[in-house]
Amino acid sequence: MRPVRRTAVGAALLLVLPLAACSTGDPGADPEPAPSLSSGPTVTDEPSSGPTQPPTATEHASDGRSGALPPATTYPSLPNLMRADFDGRGLRVLRTETITDAYTRQQVTYRSNGTVVSGVLLRPNGRGPYPAVVLNHGYIDPSSYVTGQGLAREQDWLARAGFVVLHTDYRGHAASDPAGDLERETRLGYARDSINAVLALEKLPYVDPDKTAMLGRSMGGGVTLDALVAAPGLVDAAVIYASVSSSFLDNLRRWTIPERPEAAQAFFERYGDPRASPAFYRGLSPRTYFDRITEPVLMFHGTADSTCPPAWSRTTHRLLQDAGVHTTLVEYPGEEHAFYARWEDSIVRTVAFLRRQLDV
Repeated sequence: MRPVRRTAVGAALLLVLPLAACSTGDPGADPEPAPSLSSGPTVTDEPSSGPTQPPTATEHASDGRSGALPPATTYPSLPNLMRADFDGRGLRVLRTETITDAYTRQQVTYRSNGTVVSGVLLRPNGRGPYPAVVLNHGYIDPSSYVTGQGLAREQDWLARAGFVVLHTDYRGHAASDPAGDLERETRLGYARDSINAVLALEKLPYVDPDKTAMLGRSMGGGVTLDALVAAPGLVDAAVIYASVSSSFLDNLRRWTIPERPEAAQAFFERYGDPRASPAFYRGLSPRTYFDRITEPVLMFHGTADSTCPPAWSRTTHRLLQDAGVHTTLVEYPGEEHAFYARWEDSIVRTVAFLRRQLDV
C-alpha cells in the first residue's frame, strides 16, 4: 500500500445548506453506444507513454512540488481533511444483485471514519488479485438517489476489463449514514468517503493494493480532485469526466447563489463573503493545493457542455500542468455533459490509460 498521510482529524463544523453541483445527466441506464462522429477529439498534451507508478517522495520534491501540509484551519477546509486519520475498512456484502458472464455485482457497505457508507461492488470472475477503481458519481438529488446510481456504463465496462469496481454512494445517499449539510455543500465528506473506499478495497484478498485508481464524473470530478490533494499517493491514477470547477467559488456562483440565494447568504454570514474571507474559499478549492498531487490525471470534456463549462477543465488542466502534475485533457467537439455519442471512445481511452499507469 502506498503511504497516506494520517494525523489528527480537523474539527468538523455544520451548517444547514443545500448541495450545489453538476447533475450527472445519467439516469443509471447503460445506453446503446451511438455511432461515432466524424470529427475527432482534441487532445491536449497527451503523452505517448507515462510513468507506471506515482513519483516517490524524493522525486516529488525534486519536481519543485512541496507536498507539504498547509497550516491547519479552524473552519472546514481541505487542509483539515489532509490531517484526517483515514481508516476505510469493514467492507461487507449486503446482497448479490446480479451475476453476469464477466463479473458479480453486489450491494455493500464500508466504514468511513465511523460513518457507514453504502455502494455497489463489481468483482470480475476469477481469483485475482485484480486492479481496482473507485467511482465517484455526479450530483443526483439524495432524496431520489438509489444505490449504485449514476455511473452504470463505467461500472460494467471497467468490470469487464478486469477491474474490481467500488461505486461509493457517499454519506447521505441510499443506505449510507446521514450527512451534514455542510459536508454535502463543500464535498469534504464525500472526499473522505472516496479516500476510505480505496482503503477498504485494498483490504480485500482479491484486490492488488498497489494498483488502484479513481474515476469521477461532474461533481465526482471535484470529489476526486479533493481526494488527490488530501491523500497524495493513495492511488496510482485518476480519470475525470466533465468536471465541476477546481475553484469552490466558481461552483458557488454557478449554482448556489442564483438558485438558492438564502443558502448562499447564510454561508456568507457564517464564513464571510469571498471578498472578506478569501482564505476560507481558497481552502475549499483543490486548485490551491495542486502541487500535492502525485498521480497522473486524464480529463475528458465536451465542448458543448452547458452544465459544467469546458473552460473549467481547460483551466484545471493548465493549473495542474503548472503544478508539475502529469495531466492530459481530451475535448470532444459537440459533446454535451452526459457524454453519449463519444462515450465509448472515452472509456476505451480510460481503460488504456489505467492499464498503462497501473502496469496491468
